[in-house]
Amino acid sequence: MPASGLSASRLARVVLDGEALTRLSPILEADRAQAVADLEAENRFAPAGHGQGPFVLHLSIQEGRLVFDIRHADDTPLQAIMLALGPFRGLIKDYQMLVDSHILAVQEGREARIQALDMGRRGLHNEGAELMTSRLAGKVTIDFETARRLFTLVCVLHQRI
Repeated sequence: MPASGLSASRLARVVLDGEALTRLSPILEADRAQAVADLEAENRFAPAGHGQGPFVLHLSIQEGRLVFDIRHADDTPLQAIMLALGPFRGLIKDYQMLVDSHILAVQEGREARIQALDMGRRGLHNEGAELMTSRLAGKVTIDFETARRLFTLVCVLHQRI
């Protein structure tokens, strides 16, 4: 990122609300941990009309909606954005099927199958990133990698319901 004001248009921290509700499979836990670490290391996140960050994002699913609770770095509330979860459901379902298939392929030691599933998962993340970007358009500016990581976290949150 350039040293300009864009460097402040980012997330300093990401919190998944409701994390303690259920335990995740090892693959989903690894996906969650990696997505959060990657987001905190590098991202582009600029809520429309809210100037400079960095920002804190509390991400949750409430009443069938995806909630982006955006806060200032000191955790004071800034803006909440709610998105219908419906448009994401098909991709989330496909993601879970890929994760389940991956677990089985690992247990069976089927390397070629694992590689094919990993390719499928990357493609699914790309689709999820495109949907995330379009659903947040006009509300939050994000880059493609940030959108991919947010999609991963939405999938993980959905598993807790």
